[in-house]
This record gives sequence, structure tokens and C-alpha cells, in this order.
Amino acid sequence: MTQASLEQRISKLIRPEVRALHAYQVPPSTGMLKLDAMENPYQWSDATKQAWLDKLAEVEINRYPEPQAQGVKDRLRQVMGIPSEYELMLGNGSDEIIQILAMAVAGDDVCVMAPEPSFVMYQMIATFCRIDYVGVPLDSQFDLDLGAMLEQIEARQPALIFLAQPNNPTGNLYSEEKIRRIAEASQGLVIVDEAYTAFTDCDSLSLLGDYDNLVLMRTLSKVGLAGLRLGLLIGKPEWLGEFDKLRLPYNINVLTQASAEFALDHYELFREQTAKLRQARISLIDALQQLPQLQVWPSEANFVLVRSLEKPAAELHEALKGAGVLVKKLDGGHPALAGCLRINVSTPEENQRLIEALKPLL
Repeated sequence: MTQASLEQRISKLIRPEVRALHAYQVPPSTGMLKLDAMENPYQWSDATKQAWLDKLAEVEINRYPEPQAQGVKDRLRQVMGIPSEYELMLGNGSDEIIQILAMAVAGDDVCVMAPEPSFVMYQMIATFCRIDYVGVPLDSQFDLDLGAMLEQIEARQPALIFLAQPNNPTGNLYSEEKIRRIAEASQGLVIVDEAYTAFTDCDSLSLLGDYDNLVLMRTLSKVGLAGLRLGLLIGKPEWLGEFDKLRLPYNINVLTQASAEFALDHYELFREQTAKLRQARISLIDALQQLPQLQVWPSEANFVLVRSLEKPAAELHEALKGAGVLVKKLDGGHPALAGCLRINVSTPEENQRLIEALKPLL
């Protein structure tokens, strides 16, 4: 087959909107101070690691996983205080859950809606599933423009509305009243994405009892288990029963199930670590605000959004990489994020290394 005919075959078979996409990029980070992915920097003690390895040694790797991962669900109910009247569905990270939701509603004249800027996978997965995506701009303070949201809900009647709470990458919370207004206006399903709930006092679990068109997404990635890729959907059994039909069999493997059960049995460790990170966030924001070349936004998540006011963000990003510090460049991803970088909250020592790297570059 010639190169030309290969290109023609790809052009014929692969949808134009897929060819126009760029794959989700994860930059190499070996040897870097990694502050780009909202990870918990704290590891387990040697004794805890050994106890975990002892549990893994008992896993029958030759057997298929328990299909519903019931042991994981039981422990999630306990540590998150999830009432028994709600069902749980587990996914290989929140991304798989978003994909299942999109697949469930995909069809002609269907659209997915989310405020912008927000988590990029809402739009990407809608595109994968051939669903129209409607992004509604946030206001100048990155808050929900309720009037614009309600107008678009009325005009487009979205099947799914995603609301990240707190929002990624801006770090702010939306008011409960605005979420309620959106749920009341929507004829479709409203998904409150609480990926960062461990870093805020806000909790939307109580809203499930008030609205039969609302579900919650959560994840264990941000609290310290990013390597497990375990997300969860919480909602009424009638909704989750339909979505579970699209979940691939055995999607949560035996090692993930065993590791998650162990971690959830030791969840107080993660509560202690997230409490440290919430305290470190206060100090980091204060230190960043001392740099007049940066605009710094408040945050209810484990990251901080900043805007470089003098040096181009791409140049500052590269300079930080040269200094061994990796942060997330958001500049160029959305007009509202021009000049912006997102910085992971880490240990006090690593946060100080960031500040020391930033000062001479600014």
C-alpha cells in the first residue's frame, strides 16, 4: 500500500471531527517537580505500603474481577456518607463515566452543555460520541452566567449539563442557588462533578433528594489514588440502572478493587493529607499574591489559577520547565484563560521551591 492510499483510507474511514482533534497530551515529567496534574504529593508510610502489598499478594490474578466491585462500593458509602437509597456505578476514572453518560443519550438533535472554561473532557467526549456540544461562557469572575445558561437551556434543551463543583481549571465554586435553578430549568440530566470535593466544605449530596434529574460524579484520583483510575457516579437507581447497561464488563480490575478497598479502610490517612493540602493552599496563594507580576484567583480545589501579567505565559511555562518545575499551561486553550497557568498545591517544601523558581523568572 502506498503512503497516498493509506492517507486516503484514513480520510475515508476516520470521521472528520476525530481527525481534527488533538490527543490528550501528558508531558514527560521524569526528574521534574510535578505541579501540573492535581495529584496528592504525599505517599504512604513503608508500613502502610507493606500492608497493601500483603493484601495484593492474596489477589487471584487468574480470576475475573467481582463484576460490580461491591466491596469498593460498600466502603465508598461508608467514607462518603452516601445514603442507601442511592446507587453507585464505578468507572475507570471519571472519564469513563462521562463517556457512558454521553453514549446513553447520543442521537440526532442531542446536545451536551457545560460552562466554559471547564473540564475539557466534557467537550472531547461529546465529540467522540457525535453529540453537539454547547459551551456557555462564564462571567468575568469565572462564575456561572445564570441568565446565559437558562437562555441556552431553553433554546437547546440539552440532554446532559455538566457542572464542575469546584470548577476545573478556575478553582471556584458555584452557588447552590444557581445549581438549583439550572436543575429546575433542565428537562435533561444535570451532572454535578465533585472531583475536588475533598478540598472544600461544599457538598452537593443533599441535592439528590430534591431533584430527580441530578446525579453526582466523584473520584479518588485527587485525594491520593490517581494511579488507580477510579471514579464513581451517585444517583437514583433508575438512572444508574440504565447507565450500567453501557458499562463494559469487569471494568474495575482485581488489583484496583483490592487497592481501593485497602485505601478506603485507611481513609483517615487521606483526610489528614487533604487537610494538609488545604492549609498549604492558603500559604501558596499568599506567596503567589506577593508577586505583582501575577494575577491570582482564590481556590477551593488543590490547584491555583494564575495569570502572567508581563511575561508571556508560554515563555514563563518553558522557563519553569528549564528550572525543573512543571505546571499546566492553559494559555491558548480558551480565550478566557489567556496568559494563564494552573499550579498544583503541593507540600510546603515543594511550594517553596516553586516560588523560588518563579521569582527570578518574573
